[in-house]
Amino acid sequence: MWHRIEKELHLYTAQQSAWLYVALANEEELGTEDLVVTDIRVGEPPPNSSSDHLWESRPGGIWVLRSKFSGKIGQAVTEVDVLFGVDAVDPRPQWKLTPSPLQLHAQPKVPIARLSVLRGRAKPRPDAREVLRVNKDGEFKILQISDTHMVTGVGVCKDAIDAHGNHLPESEADPLTVNFIGEVLDAEKPDLVVFTGDQLHHDIPDSQSALFKVVAPIIERSIPFAAVFGNHDSEGTHALPRTAQMSILQNLPFSLCESGPEQVDGIGNFYLQILAPAPSRLPLSTLYFLDSHGQIPSLIHNPDYEPIKQSQINWFENASQAQRSARHKDNNNNRFHLSLAFLHIPPPEFRDRHLNIRNGHRREPTECPSFNSHFYDALVKGGISALGCGHDHVNDFCALLPQQTQQDGDKTPQPGPWLCYGGGSGFGGYCSYGRKRYHRRTRVWQLDTNTGSLKTWKRVEYVMGRVDELLLVESGAVIDSPGEEDNDRRCAVS
Repeated sequence: MWHRIEKELHLYTAQQSAWLYVALANEEELGTEDLVVTDIRVGEPPPNSSSDHLWESRPGGIWVLRSKFSGKIGQAVTEVDVLFGVDAVDPRPQWKLTPSPLQLHAQPKVPIARLSVLRGRAKPRPDAREVLRVNKDGEFKILQISDTHMVTGVGVCKDAIDAHGNHLPESEADPLTVNFIGEVLDAEKPDLVVFTGDQLHHDIPDSQSALFKVVAPIIERSIPFAAVFGNHDSEGTHALPRTAQMSILQNLPFSLCESGPEQVDGIGNFYLQILAPAPSRLPLSTLYFLDSHGQIPSLIHNPDYEPIKQSQINWFENASQAQRSARHKDNNNNRFHLSLAFLHIPPPEFRDRHLNIRNGHRREPTECPSFNSHFYDALVKGGISALGCGHDHVNDFCALLPQQTQQDGDKTPQPGPWLCYGGGSGFGGYCSYGRKRYHRRTRVWQLDTNTGSLKTWKRVEYVMGRVDELLLVESGAVIDSPGEEDNDRRCAVS
């Protein structure tokens, strides 16, 4: 049976098309005289064949070694894939990229195509949920990475600056992003990485190659990760839909990503619990993840975006209420329980004129839905301490709404949650506004479940230590920390 790998090898840049076809056989039907592929190489001809094995030439510079089936599936090639770019990586266990690219005679600017080969059966993916536990001191650290904007191939960075703010010439983007992520991971050693959308740039021809590059540094360091989608991730003619991207993410090592309930709008509405040290099953923190959808045509605001849908709000309210009820049933109300939420596009409250920015900067107007579905009110009722978003790359503030403006008609002021931007981390996305360029950055969240505190700070290019450290929650309650307040409060108010 012939199977076509659904990746056009010229990446839709040529008048002709090229596809890779693989012949598949059922293991149970193979006999000892049947020939199976045991090796694949690309480029120069391999050593000569012999009586018991045979190298055969295929188009594109491919050489396959076929040998009689030994009865051991681990010696046979069982899957073949195609990834693109000189910077391509394959973080899947047991998969190996061929060092030489396919010989396709493509245009110079087209990212090279490389085969990735799996021998034997892929080992089952270990469940990473057990590792989401606070350490012996009750602490847990989350690294939020937003807007990496990876592409197929190395991409182009057009607005990088050096340590002193001097403009740098155009350069390859994705290798810089991967290096920056690696440096932050090594400096912080987080317990969990959260991607808050726009992992991928828009209109890229192979989503899988780009996804693999952004998660590879995390997988290499054996760190669990979760992700939500942004407006650009599935944008473009050849981009994989969210369902396909989520399937890729879910099958990777250390992934905690989930598609979420089918009856809830969007892909990737789920929550994770952080447990007490083993062997306890007591949840000490809950992290909620929601799909904030994408851009929509609008006569009211340009650009405009879909709001958080009512089905998502209902799901969140039910889930958060179930968590509170479970804690009450188990008599754990005396313990601090910290809850955070993550999504890509900020809700309209991020541009509220009354917003008090306590830390960081608003350097561009907030782009968000013109219609307010009041998901923020659900966050307040659900006891969420902080909401982490992405989308607006050069905004990196943490802010609070004044209590009296949080819920219309509610005479009892309710605190929080903190509204925080992650800041743009990808060199393939913009990191400038007007004529001013800025450094790439990420956000760190540190929970202390013993004291009920939550701190945050940023990791910024060229800076050795923490930037803008801020205490958000103390003894389980949101506090208004008067940090270094930003005086520039420009808002895009519709």
